[in-house]
Amino acid sequence: MAIKDYRPTSAGRRHMRGSTFEEITTSRPEKSLLKTLKRKAGRNNQGRITVRHRGGGAKRRLRLIDFKRDKIGVPGRVATIEYDPNRSARIALIHYADGEKRYILAPLGLSVGDTIKSGDDAELKPGNALPLQLIPSGTLIHNIELGRGRGGQIVRGAGTAAQLMVKEGQYALVRLPSGEMRRIRSECRATIGQVGNVDHQGISLGKAGRKRWLGFRPTVRGSAMNPSDHPHGGGEGRSPIGMPGPKTPWGKPALGYRTRKPKTSDRLIVKRRR
Repeated sequence: MAIKDYRPTSAGRRHMRGSTFEEITTSRPEKSLLKTLKRKAGRNNQGRITVRHRGGGAKRRLRLIDFKRDKIGVPGRVATIEYDPNRSARIALIHYADGEKRYILAPLGLSVGDTIKSGDDAELKPGNALPLQLIPSGTLIHNIELGRGRGGQIVRGAGTAAQLMVKEGQYALVRLPSGEMRRIRSECRATIGQVGNVDHQGISLGKAGRKRWLGFRPTVRGSAMNPSDHPHGGGEGRSPIGMPGPKTPWGKPALGYRTRKPKTSDRLIVKRRR
């Protein structure tokens, strides 16, 4: 994948950078693996906004991705590499030997015609899925399970990869892209290789309208609001915060205040990302 710079034909084009999509082999997704995606606009099941600044954007359809990789022992051939509007990574359509079709995350180096497999006897090559206990130390992996059979939950974004450091009894020590060191059960499955579309971080939206296409609405500064709407609001002219530290709209500290609640999995974190 490569990044292209647009000619500055307007102010919005001047700093715009986008993908060349040269690795994409088809523009038509597999119809049997599509699902209608209802837009929530940041609202929960009660209709209340729980995530602000969401709404609008281009209409999308959900691609059903096989994160579990539970097609054990059945080889599959890569039919197409496709664009997915719901994620930063590219996806690959797999035609399995028994006739079934599934989408997987496309790792770096996977191309049309390659064969992939999932199971204990799979080779150590990009796209194959194995339990952590059968993967050599030092291997780059992605789409990692946190519980056996639960499906890959972490390391799924474009260009990301974790590294299997060492195996100790029932657990494997994995270094995540954030720098966090975490123990994961050895029977959990992971996919070999690095997630493709590694140049995704080089994309520059260039204009506000492109952000709206993605479903993001404008964000208003707290200092531009009234005192009844935000702790930073009010004052004649431009005013300082006027309190100990910046606050959220609900009065909570905005910088450095830890909100993560203790979880049972915290004991498996060897080294935090901070």
